[in-house]
Amino acid sequence: MKAVAVRKGETNPTIVEKPRPDPDAGEALVRTLRVGVDGTDHEVLSGAHGGFPDGEDHLVLGHEAVGVVADPNGTDLTEGEVVVPTVRRAPDGGNEYFERGEPDMAPEGEYHERGIVGAHGFMAEYFTSPAESLVSIPPELADLGFLVEPVSITEKALEHAYAARSAFDWQPESAMVLGNGSLGLLTLAMFEHTEGFDRTYCLGRRDRPDPTIDIIEDLGATYVDSRRTPVDEVADAHEGMDLVYEATGYAKHAYQTIDALAPNGVGALLGVPESWEFEIDGGKLHNEFVLHNKALVGSVNSHVGHFESAVETLAALPDPFLDDLVTGVYGLDDLDRAFDDDDTTIKTAVELAAYEKR
Repeated sequence: MKAVAVRKGETNPTIVEKPRPDPDAGEALVRTLRVGVDGTDHEVLSGAHGGFPDGEDHLVLGHEAVGVVADPNGTDLTEGEVVVPTVRRAPDGGNEYFERGEPDMAPEGEYHERGIVGAHGFMAEYFTSPAESLVSIPPELADLGFLVEPVSITEKALEHAYAARSAFDWQPESAMVLGNGSLGLLTLAMFEHTEGFDRTYCLGRRDRPDPTIDIIEDLGATYVDSRRTPVDEVADAHEGMDLVYEATGYAKHAYQTIDALAPNGVGALLGVPESWEFEIDGGKLHNEFVLHNKALVGSVNSHVGHFESAVETLAALPDPFLDDLVTGVYGLDDLDRAFDDDDTTIKTAVELAAYEKR
C-alpha cells in the first residue's frame, strides 16, 4: 500500500510503499479516506517536533484522519462504519494514564502519538487501531471527518478552562482567539455557534484582503491586528476578555494574555513555543492573578470523550464556514499542494480514497 512519510535527514513528505497492516486481536483494519494537514505536520517535517518510531528510518505522517472499517476483526465495529482515530497510544507496557482512559494527561515520554512521535501515523491507504481508540461518526460527516481531531483539541481546552472557574458562578460573555490558522478559526466558529459568547475576537498579523479575515468577519467576530493592538493592550481597546484561547506558539502571548483577561478570566494555552528568554514584570503579573482572580491553563491532546463531543460540534458548524475553511483536498499525485503553507492556504487534506456510501 502507499503511504506518505518523512525520512530521517529529509524535510519533505514522500510516498513510500509499505505492506498492508494486519490487525491484532482487539484491533480493526481501517481504509483511510482523508487525513488533514496542520501546523504540527509541518513541525514534524522540519524536525522541530516529534520523533521516529524505534528502529525506523521514516515516519508515516498524519494524525487527523477519517476512514471506514474494512475489517472489524471480531470487534464491536461493523464493516463500512465511518470512524476517526484518536492520536495517543500507550508505549510498551502501558501506564496508569491509559488505564484510566486519560491518555491526554500523560506527561512527555509516557505516550506515543501517531504521526508525530514514536508511532506511524494514518496517512496511508490502510491503518489498524484498537477499537476503543476509534470513534464512530455519521456517514454525512465522512468528507469532513478529518476535522474532528482539531475540534477535539478545543473541546478539551474548553473543558479545562471551565473547570478552572468551577468554584464560582462563571458566565463568560467575551472570548478572543490568538491565531487565525485553521485551529484558531475552528475555535472561533465554536465560540460563535456552540458556546454562545456575546463578543468574539480573533487576533492575527495579516493585511487585507485576506481569506482568514473574511472568515472571521463572516462569523460575526472582530479581527484584531496584533501589530496595531498587542495582546497586552486588548483590554484597553476592547474591554477585558473572559476567555483567551492561545493557538500561536508565540511565547510572549502566554504572559500578555494575563493583561488581556477581564477579572475572573481564564486563558487557555495551546501553542508550543521554542525556547525564548525575555524580560517580564513578574510582580505585575503576580498581582493580576491574585487581585483579579485570573487563571491560565495549559492543554494538549484529547481523549475519546472529547472526540465524541467534537463529532456533535462539527455537525453544528455552518456549511459556508466549513467550505471556506477547507481550501483544498488533494490526492497522492498532488501531494505538494496539500503541504503548501502560504497565505492562501487555510486547511488542506490528503485524500487516500473516496467515500462510497453503502
